[in-house]
Amino acid sequence: MFVIGELINGMYQNIGRAIKEKNKKEIQKCALQQIEAGADCLDVNCGPASRDPVSDMQWLIETIQEVADKPLALDSSKPKVIESGLKVIKNKAVINSTTADAEKLEALVPLAKEYNAKLIGITISAKGIPQNKDQRLELAAAIVATCEEKGFPIADLYLDPIVLPVNVAQAQMKDILESIHEFKIIYEPPPKTIVGLSNVSQGTCVRNLVNRTFLTMALAYGLDAAILDPLDKDLMDALITAELILNKNIYCDSYLEAYRKK
Repeated sequence: MFVIGELINGMYQNIGRAIKEKNKKEIQKCALQQIEAGADCLDVNCGPASRDPVSDMQWLIETIQEVADKPLALDSSKPKVIESGLKVIKNKAVINSTTADAEKLEALVPLAKEYNAKLIGITISAKGIPQNKDQRLELAAAIVATCEEKGFPIADLYLDPIVLPVNVAQAQMKDILESIHEFKIIYEPPPKTIVGLSNVSQGTCVRNLVNRTFLTMALAYGLDAAILDPLDKDLMDALITAELILNKNIYCDSYLEAYRKK
């Protein structure tokens, strides 16, 4: 599975402070820790407190690229901030993210195509959060249709069904999981699927357990990627073991160590 580390985000106190003080060492430490723990890509988000997100996004990317060569996911709701990051990024980028709204799609799909970036499409619109599987599929189809119309390769598209906190949307969990499977059959070649994992445990008292249980179930439904905390060792062990059981990796007694070395 494609693991995107979530920890370089200005909403975390240490990262927000490092951005404000332009402390490269703190950002680089966080980047390397996540990669060492198994992240394939790093999410980069200036956070809501950034006074100059265009400049801060570029500084974060350049700081990370001094010590790491992993892909980066540029995380912002503002297209101009995304574009500023794309201008300085060296490796394959992931745009996180577009919604199904026409305005967002018109801005971000051409940008992803121009910079040969992958694109995350969140199944949400100005009307709000979808309440069932059919609404999620409708929004996913709209995202796919726009990508096809603009010549963006669907193989580089990741669809996000919008994971909601289990403590307020328990009845939607099954629909969300089934959406992961059904997104794969709306186009050929199929788009990939992704979730922002920590959303599912928001506000619960056993966040780590909820996260890893949902992740293993989502993998069984065909999940391709997740934005998560790779420093949660139990979570990463559950991920590796789930993929082993799904026959995506070859068993050996030291499979956990072998996977991490890979």
